[in-house]
Amino acid sequence: MSAILETSELPAVFDGVKLAAVAAVLYVIVRCLNLKSPTAPPELIYQDSALARFLLKSCPLLTKEYIPPLIWGKSGHIQTALYGKMGRVRSPHPYGLRKYLTMPDGATATFDLFEPCSEHCTGDDVTMVICPGIANHSEKQYIRTFVDYAQKNGYRCAVLNHLGALPNIELTSPRMFTYGCTWEFGAMVNSIKKTYPQTQLVVVGFSLGGNIVCKYLGENQANQERVLCCVSVCQGYSALRAQETFMQWDHCRRFYNFLMADNMKKIILSHR
Repeated sequence: MSAILETSELPAVFDGVKLAAVAAVLYVIVRCLNLKSPTAPPELIYQDSALARFLLKSCPLLTKEYIPPLIWGKSGHIQTALYGKMGRVRSPHPYGLRKYLTMPDGATATFDLFEPCSEHCTGDDVTMVICPGIANHSEKQYIRTFVDYAQKNGYRCAVLNHLGALPNIELTSPRMFTYGCTWEFGAMVNSIKKTYPQTQLVVVGFSLGGNIVCKYLGENQANQERVLCCVSVCQGYSALRAQETFMQWDHCRRFYNFLMADNMKKIILSHR
């Protein structure tokens, strides 16, 4: 009799375990996909000025609520992974010329120059001077996509290759790029100003590049000459505080820290 009772209770126990497992999986999916995060318009912090009003009028997207793609659109991890794969297939390949600059300490700085594919809507000569993210260069997918779009809208583009980042360019001095060094970016900007005396500049920096371009513009007022505006994308403001943040496990920050550190190690070891 006891054996019969025992066997009749087992299916209920197994059903409870299955239900708990399904609930756990659903919870992990909801957390990973960030599905409970509400959508809202971006928070804008700006000083009321003619330029700010012009930008808000010209870019109504800045004040609209972002509606992400269904299911996976709220997860920054999945967006990053998908672009990392899809971008390699669909990324454009703009044609540019590589320029070489000899620095005072013997280092060889390089940047790639891309001419516009059409006339600018204002009829002016405008050059975007672009500083990529950490350990990046002009051959990265996001840079190529940005340059292709800018060229089609009438902008000349000059993209700095961080010192030591290109695998086929050897170092000619005992140093590579650092978080705050603006020497190579300044040399590129001076070269553009000298080659195109009539051009106006739009300064663009991504991540580490955002830190460098803002530092460059603030180092000397002369660096701001002929600059229409500066755009800093995903800039890190404090390297020390960012280091503490990247050591946290929340939101997989420590995993990204490992990936970036591993990439830096590969670059350093390639020049040993």
